[in-house]
Amino acid sequence: MASRLARGFMTVGGWTMASRILGFVRDIMIGAFLGSSAVAEAFLIAFSLPNMFRRFFAEGTLNVAFVPMFAKKHEGGEGAMEFARDAMSGLAFILVIFTIIAQIFMPALVYAMASGFAEDDRFDLAVTYGRIAFPYILFISIAALLSGVLNATGRFMAAAAAPVLLNVIFITAMFVADSLGMNIGDALAWTVPVAGMAQVALVWVAASRAGYRLLPRRPHMTPELKRLFIIAAPAALAGGVTQINLLVGRQVASFFDGAVAWLYYADRLYQLPLGVVGIAIGIVLLPELSRNLRSGDNLAGRNALSRAGELSLALTFPAAVALMVVPTQLVEVLFQRGAFSADDTASTALATAIYGAGLPAFVLQKVLASVYFARENTRTPFHFAIVGMIVNLVVAVGLSYWIGFIAAAIGTTVAGWAITGLTWIGAARMGEDTRFDTRFWRRFWRLAAASWAMGALLWVMVLIMGPMFGIPGLKIVALVVLVVSGIVAYGLLGQWFGAFRLSEIKAAFRRG
Repeated sequence: MASRLARGFMTVGGWTMASRILGFVRDIMIGAFLGSSAVAEAFLIAFSLPNMFRRFFAEGTLNVAFVPMFAKKHEGGEGAMEFARDAMSGLAFILVIFTIIAQIFMPALVYAMASGFAEDDRFDLAVTYGRIAFPYILFISIAALLSGVLNATGRFMAAAAAPVLLNVIFITAMFVADSLGMNIGDALAWTVPVAGMAQVALVWVAASRAGYRLLPRRPHMTPELKRLFIIAAPAALAGGVTQINLLVGRQVASFFDGAVAWLYYADRLYQLPLGVVGIAIGIVLLPELSRNLRSGDNLAGRNALSRAGELSLALTFPAAVALMVVPTQLVEVLFQRGAFSADDTASTALATAIYGAGLPAFVLQKVLASVYFARENTRTPFHFAIVGMIVNLVVAVGLSYWIGFIAAAIGTTVAGWAITGLTWIGAARMGEDTRFDTRFWRRFWRLAAASWAMGALLWVMVLIMGPMFGIPGLKIVALVVLVVSGIVAYGLLGQWFGAFRLSEIKAAFRRG
């Protein structure tokens, strides 16, 4: 079990890391070409539309119900192909209709996303870009279902590599558009559906090679699909609540020029550790817990949950501290060039620090949610998400009148911790096998201490190397020195405090 968990985590985490790095390159280029301009904000809102709705139909919703049901059929050796084909056909049919409706009502969708755009030229541009980009929801949702097939069969590589392909296509499109003198915003909008089609092709081929050559057919309702929709509906609503939280943030930001872009760039920074650790652990842990529950092995389930939580915090605690201690240096080196100004850096850094404070909560949510989803319980996370939505709404909207756009970031972080607390308490009440074990708690505080000690070192180093960050040729070197020093210091401090043992990590990777 441990070796399978480690191997799956390394595969998903490795490819996700590659995707996030290329995503940084993509976002650095968007920042350099467009900065926080009207074109940048219009494209970012347009791109967020299909990504928002895909949470209803793909990640965290359909796959939450689909993966356990499909895994059971796959391991039983009966009905898996028909079930997957019916699910894909039904999903495609719904999304084609939904895409047509969205094209008609795109102005209303943009207004719901960013009503602050209504008073200037950002609105019409966002509507145009939205109509071009929205079909992406069809392609990425089908890709997510095919990825669920691959993950349930223990094949993680192609599904994890699909976002890498997305970013490669985006980067190539910007290089080509710039060399030909084309409008970068237009090129980005048209690249969205093209990249979606490429992702579908990649995972479809991989699923075919795994024995699941899924071809669409006329959709029809079956008892199994009814059960799938019944299980998925609460998760879709919970995902919808999460998207409402993001919607609240975008609405607040849309009333402040440049804020949509600032929050986007800050979000990309904290999404790096969140994606690499939280998503990877969640994707690998859910099938593992499902297998343990079906076999009645509660001890193995508790061990998988505790080690996943321990590993997640070991990697995210130091990242969270770094985002809070040195956000300005990170943003300046990564984004401040071309159209991205020093004012953009200051605003983005402030949002980054606030998001960083919520990073451990966002990761633990993904780990703890697996306990519910493995039991096909999607209602309880929905109730927790409702509470988080209310908290976010009150904080983000209420504070925006006094502190401006940054209230959106504060609302996101406060709501994240509220949901995590409720999820944690609810999991503990299910029984002994759904609680973190003694070793987790023993190391929890040591991980926090090692991370903050590393943060103190980074703060001192910034004071010493401060002038280097003001010199274009040296600031990249200074950031590399800062990052490497932080990694080395955290490794040594973690060993010293007993937060982890490098030998254990090496052994897990070796088994993987």
